[in-house]
Amino acid sequence: MDELRRMYVRICQEKGSEPQDAVLRELQEHREASARVRLDLSTQILSLESCQVLGLLLENDVTFTDVILSDCMLSEEGAKLILQGLRSNSVVKHLNMKGNNLRGDSAEALGKLLRQNSSITSLILEWNNLGMWEEGFSMFCDGLGSNQTLQNLDLRNNQINHKGGEELSATLKRNFTLQELDLRWNNIGLLGGRTILNCLQNNRSIRKLELSGNNIPSDILKAIEQGVDHNQDRQTVRKDHVDQRQILTKEVQNLKQEKNKQFLDLMGTIDRHKEEMSRSNRTTTLQINKLQETLEDRKSVVNSLTAKLHMSDAALALSQQKAQDLELILTQTKRDSANLREQLVKELRKEKEDFATRELRLRQELAASNEKILVYRSKVEELERKCSGQQEQLFELKQELTNTSAELKLRAIQAEERLEAEKKRFRQAQDEANILRQKELEHMTRHLEDNERAAQERVQRIDATKIALEEELNRMKMTLANERAQTEEEIQKARSAAQQEAQQHSAVLQDKIRTLTQSRDQTQAQVLQQKQIAGELQAQNNQLGLEIEGLKRRIDGLQQEISRKDQERLTEVTKVRVELQEQIGHLEAELATQEGLKERISAMERQQKAQANTHRETLLDKDSEISSLMEKLRLKDAEILRMRDQEAQRASLLQSAVLNYISTPLGSPGGRT
Repeated sequence: MDELRRMYVRICQEKGSEPQDAVLRELQEHREASARVRLDLSTQILSLESCQVLGLLLENDVTFTDVILSDCMLSEEGAKLILQGLRSNSVVKHLNMKGNNLRGDSAEALGKLLRQNSSITSLILEWNNLGMWEEGFSMFCDGLGSNQTLQNLDLRNNQINHKGGEELSATLKRNFTLQELDLRWNNIGLLGGRTILNCLQNNRSIRKLELSGNNIPSDILKAIEQGVDHNQDRQTVRKDHVDQRQILTKEVQNLKQEKNKQFLDLMGTIDRHKEEMSRSNRTTTLQINKLQETLEDRKSVVNSLTAKLHMSDAALALSQQKAQDLELILTQTKRDSANLREQLVKELRKEKEDFATRELRLRQELAASNEKILVYRSKVEELERKCSGQQEQLFELKQELTNTSAELKLRAIQAEERLEAEKKRFRQAQDEANILRQKELEHMTRHLEDNERAAQERVQRIDATKIALEEELNRMKMTLANERAQTEEEIQKARSAAQQEAQQHSAVLQDKIRTLTQSRDQTQAQVLQQKQIAGELQAQNNQLGLEIEGLKRRIDGLQQEISRKDQERLTEVTKVRVELQEQIGHLEAELATQEGLKERISAMERQQKAQANTHRETLLDKDSEISSLMEKLRLKDAEILRMRDQEAQRASLLQSAVLNYISTPLGSPGGRT
């Protein structure tokens, strides 16, 4: 660790910068704790020069596996220098760059790091701004798609929108090593959630995917969770298969090793026997040579030598027999090894078949899950259709509101035009009155100069009457407006009262109809129950009739037997007669009970008929009440219409009177005075 510290100081001297105390302190702590393999510079403000030196230090470092640079307030250039140094590093596995406000250039540098580095398995980028620049984030996603070692990626609070979600989903379709992805508290939205859900159909490696706080609907979140759960199940199944394969391969290897050992042992024993045979052959040859030499010298010992030769021949025969036995043992071992191989091949075939069946089951489960996904998609489409229908209804309602507002404006404009026409008529009447007044004044000045005073007084009177008439006009207008408002209020009150009465009457009628239907259902149920009871009683009656017929047949048989055996067993006949009389009494009692049941059945039928008649009468009464109520409603509607007609006539009469009053000139004989 002193070497790292010295290297850091040397690189700082080469670059002309001063070593940073926080970095030296961390390297010193790392030197004191030799077991640590983590470089923790979190919450330390690193300058650009220190970032450059750290990038050069980490470029060829082989000690640190965890690098923590969280909340270091790194600049864009500093982050790029550190990430550039980590590209060629082959030891760092965990990199934490949380809360450094990384943006577009840093995102591009991260993409290059992921494309070139092959050792980092965990990358934490929480609380940055990688998603704000689309080009930089697309470069980051391209690097992530080409990476084959990263397993855990944390992108919380990175301002990722729906386009960033689409980029991530496209990379997930190419990346099959990433297992955990945290995208909480971004702004992926509905579109990004759908793209991520679609990419899960191609990606089978993700086991954990966090998406809370992204404005994604709950149904899409549930579908994504189901897809991640399916991936987890698939990976567990794959792990189980891999473990089983490894166990089976180990067992097969062990068996092969044992068989090889046994074969080698057999070959060793065979070699030993061959060596012994060669030794024995050598000894025999030596003995034969000696015997041949002694034959020339000692002819007297030929018999003994021949005997020894016979003994040696016997030994040779025995050795040959042993060799044959060994050959038989070899053949048997070869057969056993062949049988073992066949058994192993069969077991492997069985395992392959089991594996194929499991794969078929998994595929069936996948097909079922895909069908469920299609069902969920159809439900989502139906919901979207419903939403579109509701939006169309809202649009239609808005159009109706605009139409009604336009109609109201037209009516207001028409009313203003009418008022202006009435004002014009009034002005014309005033002008005509003024013209007549001037003519009369001229005529009176010409012909009646003496009556000027009278004319002036008359003019004053006419002015007074004009003022009075104008006041009366205003009063009449006010009274007409008040009467119109009162009549409209009375009409609305009458309408509301009639509607309330109609609703109350309809509710009462509906309640009565419900009660009648309930009573009818109850009576029908009672009738059905009574019919069932009557059917049961009839069945019992039939059974009793059958029993009576059987008993009568028995009585006939017994009487025949009695006629045959009167002479032999008189005592038995008397006993049988007594028993028969008792049975007859029981039968008569049963017949009496049957008659009582028949009477009850007839009484029940009468009650049913009476109840049916009463029910019919009540139904007729209710129908008559309903008809009377309907007639009352009709009469009320007629009265309301009549009142409306009367009010309309009154309003028309008032309007005609006002118009006549306004249209009559002041000087006319039948007009205003």
